[in-house]
Amino acid sequence: MLLEDLQNTIKDQYNLRFKTLDKRVTSIIKSIQDEENISIDTLSIQEIKAVTSTIVDLETKKLHDELEELMYKKEQLQRDLEKKSLKLQEAKYSVFNSIESLVSKDDHLTLSKLHQVKLQTIDLFDLLSETVESAIITALEKSKDSQANEIIQEVIKELTYETIKEGTLNTIRVRKILSTILQSSIEIAEATPNISSDILEATLRGMRSGLLHSIDRFKQRLSFMPLEVKHILIEDYDTIIEDLNQTDTLFLQVVQTQANESNQTIRKELLDINKKMHYDLEELVHISKETAQVMRERFSSLAKSAVKKADTALQSDAAKEAKRMGIQAWKVAASAVSSALKSAKDVMEIKDK
Repeated sequence: MLLEDLQNTIKDQYNLRFKTLDKRVTSIIKSIQDEENISIDTLSIQEIKAVTSTIVDLETKKLHDELEELMYKKEQLQRDLEKKSLKLQEAKYSVFNSIESLVSKDDHLTLSKLHQVKLQTIDLFDLLSETVESAIITALEKSKDSQANEIIQEVIKELTYETIKEGTLNTIRVRKILSTILQSSIEIAEATPNISSDILEATLRGMRSGLLHSIDRFKQRLSFMPLEVKHILIEDYDTIIEDLNQTDTLFLQVVQTQANESNQTIRKELLDINKKMHYDLEELVHISKETAQVMRERFSSLAKSAVKKADTALQSDAAKEAKRMGIQAWKVAASAVSSALKSAKDVMEIKDK
């Protein structure tokens, strides 16, 4: 019997009016056996797949349609979220711009305070590249040559710190932030080759200081985190501990990656600066390991309760099914190996004869 005919037979005769799944499945299998003279234990794997996939489609059609509808709504919601997020950002800018217009341009102290608060209020991640570029160019244009490097280092430190502290302290996110900052700095360095090394060194030192400041802030806050936040950390406990123990490696990898993607001049400058800064990273290593130790001490009791919860979770239906499937997968593999060995043995016996 053709697979398509078999599937059509199931679709035509599958009776969803039976109250239980077992009854519906038993009924259709019996119907195939009686009318088509097909026994399930004689079916090939392709035929079994055709039978099961057809029944699964029939049983899950309503759920599948509901899921598709929810996915569509999710996409709409995602677009709405992006629009609202953009409007929120624009509203924040408007507020600060309006306040700034009331401050005298000569009142540098008040403007400095206002801009510092602005950095802490707006979401930097989405416009980080442009902000870094603008900050470095402004520092080069408006600062004295002797001060430009210090100002670039300070502004990169603040941008690194403010952006990292907006979200979670995880490797992927931190790597993205550091890479974005360094890439923007490299583009300016390429356009100003006579001072490219100074720009890059100031950027790397600012990034290092900002990262160090972020980790130190995280360490300080560990003691005062609400219980629900601590549980989130516990769920990601191993990852955070691992990330904290390799922040220096992360930093060096970001520099190495960006160096490899740059022209020969920038590459050499970055690697030379990176080598020169190697010992400066010891402070970063120290604060990271210190933070990891604080986290271990603070969360040891919570970690134990998390283990208990995990033990409970292992008794769930999903966990039991996963275990059952794992055993079945092992049986399939063991059977395949056994068959291969038997075939090899049979070949060897024939040769011996």
